[in-house]
Amino acid sequence: MHIAYIVVTVITVAANAGIAIADFAKAKFVLANSAEVNLPQTWLPMLATMKAAGAVGLAVGLLGVRVIGVAAAIGLVLFFVGAMAAHVRARVFRNIAFPGAYLAMAIASLGLAITQ
Repeated sequence: MHIAYIVVTVITVAANAGIAIADFAKAKFVLANSAEVNLPQTWLPMLATMKAAGAVGLAVGLLGVRVIGVAAAIGLVLFFVGAMAAHVRARVFRNIAFPGAYLAMAIASLGLAITQ
């Protein structure tokens, strides 16, 4: 189970760090998705910071500070529940799999972190 925790959490860290960088860079696909779900562009830096903080927190958890890792995983779960809600509210279902995948990674990381 420890190997699964490491693998899943490293993937979750990489995915969230990557999307945070895309958010900070205001990548075209990020801007298009934000506009589609009626998210103001001014929110992107704050949301990117949250994703990056979640990635850093998960990494700290992997380094042995379990409570930070668990807190980061909880934060990411809540974040991506909000992202899913934004997609549902805006009735944007064609790309809802993306926040769904991030939510699944966060849930898996949380579940594995708790069992460590």
